[in-house]
Order: sequence, then structure tokens, then C-alpha cells
Amino acid sequence: MTIFLQSLDYQLWHIIVNGPRMPTRTVEGAVSLKPEDEFNDNDVRILQLNSKAKHVFFCAVGPNEFNRISSCDSAKQMWDLLEVTYEGINQVKESKISMLVHEYELFFMHDNENISDMFTRFTTIVNSLKNLGKNYSNQELVRKILR
Repeated sequence: MTIFLQSLDYQLWHIIVNGPRMPTRTVEGAVSLKPEDEFNDNDVRILQLNSKAKHVFFCAVGPNEFNRISSCDSAKQMWDLLEVTYEGINQVKESKISMLVHEYELFFMHDNENISDMFTRFTTIVNSLKNLGKNYSNQELVRKILR
């Protein structure tokens, strides 16, 4: 996602990570938000990039994530919410990989199992690991079956 966002506009990524700089003005030492009629081109560009980043997130997430981020005011808020979600997903993924690696390492043919059933069970474990990003070479897989 990082590279995709940076490829659209590098400053877009900067706004997601750091949050948008809202246009402000100083009147008698007090800082306040600028009214829209006082925005300069740079102010408009920064706000436009925040909207563009929000749009990218809306297009990239599923309905559950959309409901969680749709009320956010900035792309940074969205990013922070999504990051927490994906950290949880990564923890679940690591647990699944660990469990499947354990199954793979202890794999053997059961007493009342035919070769076809054993191979199907083995393929299911290997394919599940591959889908989660854990790959074994063909040589390793053949050795495992022959043991």
C-alpha cells in the first residue's frame, strides 16, 4: 500500500503518515483555522491530497473496514485505525502459520489411511501454508512424503 500511495503522489503518503496541515492564520497572536475564501493554492492542494488519500482508502477496504473508517476526518486517522486492524490480522496469520508448520513437521500417514487420502491431507496443509506466505521447495516436499 505504501508504494502505491507514494506512486500516486509522494506528498500524499506524507499526509497519511503525519496528518494534513490544516490552513491557519494568526490574528492578534491567536491561531485559528482560515476561512475557505482565504485559502491559497498550497492550502487547497494539502486539503485535496487528504481527500484523495481518504478516497483511496474507501476504494481499497471492504465493507467492515469502510464502516470503521468512514467517520474519520483525516487519512491519518483512517491509516491508524486500519493499522491496528492489520496488526491483529497479522497476529492471527502468524498463529495459523505456526499451527500449520507444526502439522507439517509432524506429518505422517495414519494406519487406516490410503495414499490418496494421505496425499490430499498433505496437499491441504502445504497449500494453506503457501497461501499464508510460507513456502517449501519441491525437494523438501518430496522428502517429507517419502519419510
